[in-house]
Amino acid sequence: MVSRVTGDSMRWLTLLTTLPPTPTRHRVGVWRKLQRMGAVRLRGAGWILPETPETTELFQWLVQEIQSVRGEATLLRVDRVEPMTDPEIAALFHKARSVEYQAVMQGCREILRHLDRYQANHRRSIPRLRGKLDGLKRELDRIQSIDYLKAPAGARARSLWETAAKRLRAAETRPRATGGGRHRTSLPPRGSTWVTRPRPHIDRIASAWLIKRFCDPDAKFAFADAADAARKGIPFDVLGADFGHHGEDCTFETVVKRFGIKDRRVTVIAEIVHEADLHDGKFTRNEAAGLDLAVNGLVEATPDDHELLERGMAIFEGLYTVLKQKA
Repeated sequence: MVSRVTGDSMRWLTLLTTLPPTPTRHRVGVWRKLQRMGAVRLRGAGWILPETPETTELFQWLVQEIQSVRGEATLLRVDRVEPMTDPEIAALFHKARSVEYQAVMQGCREILRHLDRYQANHRRSIPRLRGKLDGLKRELDRIQSIDYLKAPAGARARSLWETAAKRLRAAETRPRATGGGRHRTSLPPRGSTWVTRPRPHIDRIASAWLIKRFCDPDAKFAFADAADAARKGIPFDVLGADFGHHGEDCTFETVVKRFGIKDRRVTVIAEIVHEADLHDGKFTRNEAAGLDLAVNGLVEATPDDHELLERGMAIFEGLYTVLKQKA
């Protein structure tokens, strides 16, 4: 395991190299080793790593290898790399690792989509999915071993992998379906009471608006602790509820899928709510931060849960209307 860089004062290792144009295998081999050790390219011909005992040794061995094939290599230990600042250099490392983490997250999302699509009828594909998930874990571990400056995407990739692993374990232990056809959860009858936890925030408020607007105009809403929610009505955004978080979906997205809602503006709102609720970087929606701030302000200013829900649902109705005007 490579040591992590800590503290505010950074020291850097800069490797300057010149290799003969032929044979090309030496140039390619050195480039691949620099990639594997997590070095990033500076403007010009240099490569850089944060200084640790491990990275120093990695560069020293590479210097020796370059010299053995009649190349030239100079290793510098520096406090600054002008005109760049330390945060600018760190951003180069974060960008490089983020590209690799995104590939892992894409693989995890493909597994989750497969599990969502086929549900009970994916038993034959489980060994293949298990092999893919294990491969993604090895790649995730490799990336994190060279993520010296802890790119923000690393935590998101780890969380998404753990979600995929949990879902796949559940699929592996699920009893074999005895009936034909795809499993479908029956939808609640019209006029049902939907129950969620007190003090609703963005996902619960948005889901209540969606239910009332598209699923059941006669729906009623109530609040209860998670343990009592199922006894008092149809639980939503409650741990273990059918209408809750599943895979990488927030509750709003789950309701959209369960009811088969096909509406372009709802799809946009789903992406905004997902980003505001989960902050996992899956969607790039600049509106998420502002909407989250507005809802949080409403929560602070409204002590009554029923009033809070009504006022919050009005925000989403307004958002839905504005999106139509922009279309």
